[in-house]
Amino acid sequence: MSDSKKTETQLITAGRRKEWSHGIVNPPVYRASTCLFESYAELRERCADPSAKQLFYGRKGTPTQWALEEAITALEGGEGTMLYPSGVAAITGAIMALVRTGDHILITDSAYEPTRTFAEGLLRQMGVETEYYDPIIGADIKSLFRDNTRLVMVETPGSLTFEVQDLPAIVATASARDIYVVVDNTWATPLLLKPLDLGADISIHAVTKYIGGHSDIMLGSATANKRTFKALQRTAYQLGQTCSPDDAFLASRGIRTLAVRLKTHEENALKVAAWLKDRPEVAKVLHPAFEDCPGHDIWERDFAGSCGLFSIVLKGGDYPDTAALVDDMKLFKMGFSWGGYESLILPSDPRGSRSVTTWKAEGPVVRIHIGLEDTEDLIAELEAGLRRYAAHINTQAAG
Repeated sequence: MSDSKKTETQLITAGRRKEWSHGIVNPPVYRASTCLFESYAELRERCADPSAKQLFYGRKGTPTQWALEEAITALEGGEGTMLYPSGVAAITGAIMALVRTGDHILITDSAYEPTRTFAEGLLRQMGVETEYYDPIIGADIKSLFRDNTRLVMVETPGSLTFEVQDLPAIVATASARDIYVVVDNTWATPLLLKPLDLGADISIHAVTKYIGGHSDIMLGSATANKRTFKALQRTAYQLGQTCSPDDAFLASRGIRTLAVRLKTHEENALKVAAWLKDRPEVAKVLHPAFEDCPGHDIWERDFAGSCGLFSIVLKGGDYPDTAALVDDMKLFKMGFSWGGYESLILPSDPRGSRSVTTWKAEGPVVRIHIGLEDTEDLIAELEAGLRRYAAHINTQAAG
C-alpha cells in the first residue's frame, strides 16, 4: 500500500484517518480489552473477519494501534504492518511466520545478539537449522543455499560493527530460489532505507529506538509485502502478540518529528565521528559514511543518510580498561538501546558473537549513540574520557 506523498509529508499525515481521530489532530488512546457489539448481526460480521480494522477485541487492536500501523506501512511502502511488544518480538514473530520444521535459514554473522539467541534456542527446538554468513558476502550467499533454505535474515548495517550488506544482491539471489528475505531496518529507519523497495519481504523496526525517539516505550514493528503479510498477521494473532495502546500513541507522536530528529542525530554524529577519527587514542571509527567502513560504497548507493549510532575501536588495552573511559561520564550514559534524544556509550565486545567470521581489532570496541546535545559539550566529555583511558593504559604498561 504505497503513498505518493513525500516522506516528510507522510510523517505528518499518515495514520490520521478522520474515523479514528474524530477531528482531533492525534488519534486518541483507546485502552480496551472488551469491545461491545450493538447486535448479533454485527457480532457475526466481525467474527467473520477479526483482522479487519474494526473493533473486535482489544488484543486485535484499536484505532490507536491501527493509526501507527498505517503510518509505518505508508513509510515502508508495504502491504501491512503488525505491532509487537518489543523489537525482539518483531524479529522472532517475522521469522516464525515464514519457517517450519526442517527448514534451513541464514542469518548475518553481525546480527543483533537476541536474534542469534532466538536462532540457537527456540528455533533449534522447533527443528529449524541456522547457518551464519559473512555480512559482506553479497551475491555469493547463493553458495550457502540448500534445497531447504527458507529465509535470509539481514541486518544492515550491523549494530555493533557496522558492516553494510549488499541487500539488492542478496535479494536477487534469494528471489531466484524463492527464499524469503527479512531485514532488521532499525538503524536506518524508513527514512534512510526502504528494504521492501529493494525487494525484501519484511522490514523490521525496534520502534523503541528512533521512531519512539524518547527512551520511554518498548515496541516493535514488522512491515510485510503482499506475499508475506497474511502469514505475518496470522502468526502474530496465533501467538497473541499485541502492544500497549499507550506505547502505540507515544510512537505515533514520535513519528511526526522523526525527520527533524534524525537529521540532527546524523549531523551531530558525523561531527563527533570525524573528530574521533583524528584522536590518537582511537584506532578506527566504524561508521558507514566513512570510506574505510566495510560496505561504504553500498551505503552510499542504497541509503539516504546515516543516524547517530556508530562504534570506535580504541588503541590498545582490553575491555576492563574501558572503565577509565566511561565511568566518569556525565552526558554519555551507559545503557542498552539507542535512538533516544540522549547520548549513550557502551563497551561492546563482538568476539563472542561470531560464528563464521573472526573479529580482530587493535583494542576494545565502544559503541556510541550521539543524541541531540551540543556537539562541543559531547566532544569535550569524550576528550576527557579518552585522556583518562590513555593515562590508564600507560600506567598499566609502566607497571
